[in-house]
Amino acid sequence: MNNKVTVCAVGNGPALVDQGLNEHFTVVREANLEVRGLAVCGGHTRIDSAFVELFPRLEIVSSFGVGYDHIDAAALAKRGIVVTHTPDVLTGEVADLALGLLIATVRQLPQVDRYLRAGKWLERPYPLTATLRGRKIGILGLGRIGKAIARRLEACDLEIEYHGRKPQSDVKYRYHPTLLGLAQSCDVLMVVASGGAETRHIVNQEVLEALGPDGIVINVGRGTVIDEAALVAALRDRKILSAGLDVFEAEPRVPAELIAMDHVVLLPHVGSASVHTRNAMGQLVVDNLVSWFGGKGAVTPVPECQALVAAKAKG
Repeated sequence: MNNKVTVCAVGNGPALVDQGLNEHFTVVREANLEVRGLAVCGGHTRIDSAFVELFPRLEIVSSFGVGYDHIDAAALAKRGIVVTHTPDVLTGEVADLALGLLIATVRQLPQVDRYLRAGKWLERPYPLTATLRGRKIGILGLGRIGKAIARRLEACDLEIEYHGRKPQSDVKYRYHPTLLGLAQSCDVLMVVASGGAETRHIVNQEVLEALGPDGIVINVGRGTVIDEAALVAALRDRKILSAGLDVFEAEPRVPAELIAMDHVVLLPHVGSASVHTRNAMGQLVVDNLVSWFGGKGAVTPVPECQALVAAKAKG
């Protein structure tokens, strides 16, 4: 007799997710009245109250990734459903990528590579590029990843300032109460903010133009944080110098205008995309489900669900 808890797998994660789920649970791929957990490995399925109506016994949604704006965690918490994510295990990987993307954008590394491969170095040296020297970096979203990026930027002898919901007493960087003030003070805007209605298009035309003609935008947070049409216009009209983007508003679709621009660097949302880190994230998806159904609670609940987890632990 099979006494395993039934879990529904949504989307496709690393192979070890399937292996771990199959080891511990009965796994299905469609709505089932017996489903008590969801393993969500894909950010394009909207998990909200309407979606979970299909799963009347659902207790937990274990999501792959640190961002969870595709999940209405507050609504699910009200229904007694816990939501978990995969923080910390991807922090260093994304921070490394952010620094690399900044350097690649400022020094035009992809363009230089294409120049050499096209045989143009045989004709003349590549033109001089912009530099990181003397720049001031403004970080939008000084959370786990934002702080890890800041530490790496300090090693590059760069001045750092930040904007967020509120100042943080445990950091030494200058805080700006408004995003516009941060943009006016800095010439590089490093976007690490999460998505959702609260942050949608907060990097708008005014903020972009405040960076100035030498300004650079790097986005490793969520594509919706930047008004993409305003960014295209600012780049086209040379209101800012360049942009390095790992995320976009309507992934995987990228505006043709951006693709046509040779003075930007575009990546297909690969911030955490190493075998090592994606496996660690996948393992945490499984660990959250195993721990929950083992009676030990959730390992990494999202903030909206921490009170719910604590209440369930008490009885």
